[in-house]
Amino acid sequence: MPNGNAVATLSLATTEAWKDKETGNKQERTEWHRVVCFNKLGEIVGEYVRKGSKLYIEGSLRTRKWQDAQGQDRYTTEIVATDMQMLDSKGGSSSYDERQCLPPHNTPQRKATTIFTTNSRYGTRSFDVLDG
Repeated sequence: MPNGNAVATLSLATTEAWKDKETGNKQERTEWHRVVCFNKLGEIVGEYVRKGSKLYIEGSLRTRKWQDAQGQDRYTTEIVATDMQMLDSKGGSSSYDERQCLPPHNTPQRKATTIFTTNSRYGTRSFDVLDG
């Protein structure tokens, strides 16, 4: 960032799997999410998170407007991370909470969103970090 604070951006894939009730076939849907981490959390992500890392991410959704090379308005929705836990670290999980370190921004933020690995009657969701 221009003020010298760290920022890390990564792409997160969420995969939902279920069994089709009519055919009995396994179904799967993957969605991609953009995650942005600022300040100390950005430093930690940059140093320790790698492709394939399993993470718990908590944050708020932010949609921002920008213009592409042709001058067209574009919109990007991203998760601004406030908490992260490394789920597959050796020796247990570690976490960092950065709720007090969010950058000032004029875009209104929505209530916090939580992303994690879960099993339920609706299927399994797994969240892996891929190249950012």
